[in-house]
Amino acid sequence: MQLPYTESLHANEKNGVLYYSFPSMDALPFIRHGFSTRLGGVSEGIYASMNLGYNRGDEAEKVTENYRRMGEALGVDYRDMVLSAQTHTTNLLRVTAADRGRGITRERGYTDVDGLLTDDPDVILCTHYADCVPLFFVDPVRKAVGMAHAGWRGTVGGIGKAMVERMTAEFGSDPADLLVGIAPSIGPCCFEVDTPVVEEFRKLPLFDAACFTDDGNGKYHVNLWEVNRRILLSAGVTPEHITVTDLCTRCHPEVLWSHRATGGQRGSAAGFLGLRLDND
Repeated sequence: MQLPYTESLHANEKNGVLYYSFPSMDALPFIRHGFSTRLGGVSEGIYASMNLGYNRGDEAEKVTENYRRMGEALGVDYRDMVLSAQTHTTNLLRVTAADRGRGITRERGYTDVDGLLTDDPDVILCTHYADCVPLFFVDPVRKAVGMAHAGWRGTVGGIGKAMVERMTAEFGSDPADLLVGIAPSIGPCCFEVDTPVVEEFRKLPLFDAACFTDDGNGKYHVNLWEVNRRILLSAGVTPEHITVTDLCTRCHPEVLWSHRATGGQRGSAAGFLGLRLDND
C-alpha cells in the first residue's frame, strides 16, 4: 500500500504494525509514543484490522490482541496502558502505576475523562480517535507527559490550554518547555459544520477568518488544527515546539480511521504516550 505523503510525521512499521510518530519526540530517548493506523491488527470486517475501541462492537479478544501488538511495536507492555473514558469533556485525570490496565485488563472505574497526564514511568497513556484531534504533550525538563482528546467541543472548551495549566500545577512544568504534537485528525479540507457550531467557535477571541471558510448556505469548513495551535500558543507553548499534522483522517480512510468517511461503521485509532526513564 502506498502511504500518504507527510512532512510532519514519521511512519514506523514493526511486525506489520504501522504507526506514526513526531520527530521532536522521537529524538527523546525517554519517550515512547505513537499514533495507530488501521494496519497491523487482527480485527475483521468493518473493524479491519487495527481496531483499538472496545465500544465499537468488535470482539473484545481481538481488540486486546491489537493492544498487545501495538505495545510490542512501541516497545511497551499493553498491561501498563491506561485508557481514557471520552465524552467530549475537558476533564483531565492524573494517573500512576496503580492505574495500569484500566480499560484493558480491568474496569476503568471512572467516566468522562478526555485527557490523561502522568510523571510515572510505569504507565502508558492512551486516548482514542476517528477524526477528533489528538494532542500529545511532553515536558522534557520535568519528565512528564499528557494526552488530550480534542473534538470540536473539547477544542472550543480549550482542553489544550487546560492540559498545559494542569501540567504546570501538577509537575511544575514551564509551558515554554513543552513539546506538543497535533496528530492525524480531520483537516480543514473536510471538517464541514453548520452555523450553530461555528457560532460556538466565534466565542473564542482567537477565532478569526484564518480559522474557517464560509461555504455559503450556512455551511463552513473549520480548521481544528489551527484553532488548537492558537489555543496552545495562548497557554504559553512556543510556536517552534508545536508540530501540526498534515494528514487528514477523512482524506485517507484506507490508512486512518475516520468516522465521517465510514459513516460511523468503523473501529478506533489510539494515541500512546509514556516515559521510559531507564533510558534517560
